[in-house]
Amino acid sequence: MLIDGHPYRSIWEDDHGAVCIIDQRRLPFTVSVERLAGYRDAVIAIRDMHLRGAPLIGAAGAYGAYLAAREYSGLDQADFEAAMGSALAELDAARPTAVNLRWAVERMRKALAGASSPKEAAQATLAEARAIADEDVAICAALGMHGADILKRLAADKGRPLNVLTHCNAGWLATVDHGTVTAAIYEAARRGVRLHVWVDETRPRVQGALTSWELGQNGVPNTVLCDNAGGHLMQRGQVDVVIVGTDRTAANGDVANKIGTYLKALAAHDNGVPFYVALPSPSFDPALPEGLRSIPIEERAQDEVLTIHGQADGKAASLGIYAPGTVAANPGFDVTPARLVTGYITELGVFDAAGLRAGLAGGAHGRA
Repeated sequence: MLIDGHPYRSIWEDDHGAVCIIDQRRLPFTVSVERLAGYRDAVIAIRDMHLRGAPLIGAAGAYGAYLAAREYSGLDQADFEAAMGSALAELDAARPTAVNLRWAVERMRKALAGASSPKEAAQATLAEARAIADEDVAICAALGMHGADILKRLAADKGRPLNVLTHCNAGWLATVDHGTVTAAIYEAARRGVRLHVWVDETRPRVQGALTSWELGQNGVPNTVLCDNAGGHLMQRGQVDVVIVGTDRTAANGDVANKIGTYLKALAAHDNGVPFYVALPSPSFDPALPEGLRSIPIEERAQDEVLTIHGQADGKAASLGIYAPGTVAANPGFDVTPARLVTGYITELGVFDAAGLRAGLAGGAHGRA
C-alpha cells in the first residue's frame, strides 16, 4: 500500500540478498527500514515485534529459513541438515499463537527436503519464501473483494458513511500487502462506498495507532477509540459492522485474535451488529477441533502494560504509568467462540462456521 504516496510491501529483499522490513516499533512517527542479514535477526524481529500480524509473521519465518539456508550453505550435507533443523525450531518457537508461522516453517521443511545440496537448498528456500509472500498478496486481494461486497451491501441503504469498527491492526502492515480487514475497506472505498472507520487503540501495544496511520496514508477517514468505547457506540447505533482479523481460527470457527476481540464480539451480539472475521486460509487450523481450550495464548512481558511508548518533543520516549512494584498480567490474545461470528471472509468466499472447513478445503492449506 502507500506511504507518502509511494507503494510498499511490508517485507522485501534488497540488492544484497538481505531481507528488509518496516520496523513497526517506530511507527507511526518514523518510517524506518530494518535489514535482516541472518536468520537470528528474523527470530528477534518476530519475537520482539519489530513486525507483527499473523500473515507477515509467516512470511518473515519463511524468509528467515532462507537466510539460515544461505548462511549455512557452505557446510557439508549432514552439518547443514543439523543446523537447519535448529534454525527452523528457533523460528517456529518465536511466537506461539499465530498458526501462519508454523504453516510457513513446514512449507520450508518441504522445500529443504526436495533439495539435493546445501546450495540448492538456499535457492529452493528463497523461491519458496517469495512464493509465500506473493501468495499472501493474492490471498489478501481476493479476500478484499469478498469483504467489499459485504460492505457495499451494508452501505446501500445508508444516507451516511458506513461505520466500520476494527480491533488491533489487520492492515497491510500485518500482511505482505493489502491487509485482511483493510483489504475489504480499501476495495470498498475504490468502489465508491462511503466509509468511516472506528479504530480501537488496542492496548497495551496500541496497535490501533498503526491502523489509523495506515488508513490515513491511504485516504480513509477514521477515528481512534479507547478500547472500552466500542460497546457504547454500538448501543447508540453508531457502528454498522465489526470486522477483525485472526491469528488462528480452529476447525469449528473459534477465533484467536488480539486481546479484547471477545468483548467486541459480545457487544456486537448484544446489539445486533454483524461481526465478521477476515480469515486468510493460512490462518485456518483445520487440525485443531476447537479453540477455547486448545489455542495457546501468548503471555507477554508486563512492561508492555506498565509503560507507554510514544513521542515527546519530537523524540521517542517511554513513560511508566503505574506505581513502582505494580504487577501486571499481559495475555496477548483471547478466543472468540464461533457462535458470536456472523461470517468468515476468506479469499475463497464468505462462510459461516458450519461451512468453513469445507469452504477452505481447496485453500492455501490444501495447496501446501
